[in-house]
Amino acid sequence: MRPKPAAAPAEEPEERAQPKASMFASLRVRNYRLFFSGQIISNIGTWMQRIAQDWLVFQLSGNNPVALGIAVALQFLPTLMLSLWAGVLADRVDKRKLCIAIQSGIGVQALVLGLLDVSGVVTLWQVYVLCFVLGIFSSLDVPARQSFVAEMVGRKQITNAVALNSSVFNMARIVGPAIAGFAITWVGTGWMFLANAVSTLAVITGLLLMDPDKLFRGPAVARAKGQLREGLAYVRGRSDLVSLMVLVFFVSTFGITFFTSLAIVAGNVFATQADGYGLLSTLLAVGTFTGSLMAARRGARGRPRVRLLLIAAFSLGAVEFVAGFMPTYLAFGIALIPLGFATITFLNTANSLVQTSVSPEMRGRVMGLYVLVLIGGNPIGGPMVGWMADTFGGRSPFLIGGVISAVAAVVCAAVLARRGGMTRPVRLAGLRVLSGRGARAARSPRVP
Repeated sequence: MRPKPAAAPAEEPEERAQPKASMFASLRVRNYRLFFSGQIISNIGTWMQRIAQDWLVFQLSGNNPVALGIAVALQFLPTLMLSLWAGVLADRVDKRKLCIAIQSGIGVQALVLGLLDVSGVVTLWQVYVLCFVLGIFSSLDVPARQSFVAEMVGRKQITNAVALNSSVFNMARIVGPAIAGFAITWVGTGWMFLANAVSTLAVITGLLLMDPDKLFRGPAVARAKGQLREGLAYVRGRSDLVSLMVLVFFVSTFGITFFTSLAIVAGNVFATQADGYGLLSTLLAVGTFTGSLMAARRGARGRPRVRLLLIAAFSLGAVEFVAGFMPTYLAFGIALIPLGFATITFLNTANSLVQTSVSPEMRGRVMGLYVLVLIGGNPIGGPMVGWMADTFGGRSPFLIGGVISAVAAVVCAAVLARRGGMTRPVRLAGLRVLSGRGARAARSPRVP
């Protein structure tokens, strides 16, 4: 029996007339402005906690890179177990209320870790447990929050809103690590966790102040058996989505390992302290912030393109490989700027391609799978990076990850070209790839 073609994306509820597009077009929507404002404060707190957590684990373990890898793995392990179900949940319930509950849990986790640290009783096993708890909330948060963006702004503004979200996230990557790197040396890591706990109140307040009647909600998905399988079958019937998911998995698992590898390079290769680690994170964020602003500009002009995704993935791998050979701390830090630019271009384009090409009633489940392949490899990548750094040296994660990312981009481009999913010529590492019918393929998928 021939499988049924995957359903084409359904139309969103009728959208209100949009003014002329601009880089900040999504901010004209009041609900999104409230969300955006809260994210500015919360993301700074999140990055302060990330830097503090990595440094605390490094201190408690005696600068052991494997211990840092374990902490990363525990934080992302729940994604493997829960992200698909989180996508189902996001399709069933009120996403705004779900986001409020999740943010409350994240705030409590940060508060507990901060109190343990400030009181001087924190131990490595406690940090591990709280990393796992944070991972549970994060695995629920990302599919709900990502799919909620479409409800705030409507389909026409998704690409722009996703890019603006990234600009906030990456502006916070500049400010948060810079604050944390110096503040840790003055007051210790504990106060960074407490600051993050307070910052979650900004997001919760923005969500509470929204007008639910002005959300672009899709059709309600009633509770029923087999909804998870239905979501997986939907993606399986879309060859364009399958190729995108595979590419995202390899690049995110092996290439985008900076959260672990930067601390190792700062401490073990260049022998710097917390401020040196914070500066490297800030330089990486300069590139990602610039890239997210460019993505916002592109997002105001139209849909994302598959060829940009492939070029960004290949560039990420190539620059990461070159960065691994940089001989000095300064040269390495400067190389992180184009690496950050390529990374955020890749992530923004992948996210936007997924969100703009799926049916509204499937968006939560597809985003759950996207989060699984994006973050789910971290339980593998975290310990792997620690092991590679311990065995082959602190530079090895950049060298190996760069090669894998570039090869994955070339292979994915070759597969798409063979399937005839694109028509406009693009050259990638000497390979003539075709690009152009990706958007039409997304609307009229082929099923073998």
